[in-house]
Amino acid sequence: MTTLILLAPIFLVFEVVQLVLSERYLGIKQIARHADPRSLGLGEVTAFFWSTAILGYWLWMIVLLVTPLGRVHAIGLLVVSGLGFSLRRGRPRKWTLVILTLEGAVRVGFLLSLCGMVWRRL
Repeated sequence: MTTLILLAPIFLVFEVVQLVLSERYLGIKQIARHADPRSLGLGEVTAFFWSTAILGYWLWMIVLLVTPLGRVHAIGLLVVSGLGFSLRRGRPRKWTLVILTLEGAVRVGFLLSLCGMVWRRL
């Protein structure tokens, strides 16, 4: 088993944190007061690490395609992420939260499945 797959729990935690942050910046309270998430003051350091983690996550998903054990999960994660991104592009902000939540939940499911599979093989 490759050590690449052992990074799945780290990305699972990242995905949960990302869901919490998306609720904070795009949540129902923000939608109700018509707040623009770009003006809510996400710090530069936070934005840098968040963006770096997202790029690392995508890189991990792409590299995971070469491992026979994680290929199906990688394809699922990439398809869900690409589909979610394409759906969010043209939607109003209130639907963005719904799409982000569903997309995140499906990705968490894929990551939990991958973590379970790795745990059983250890």
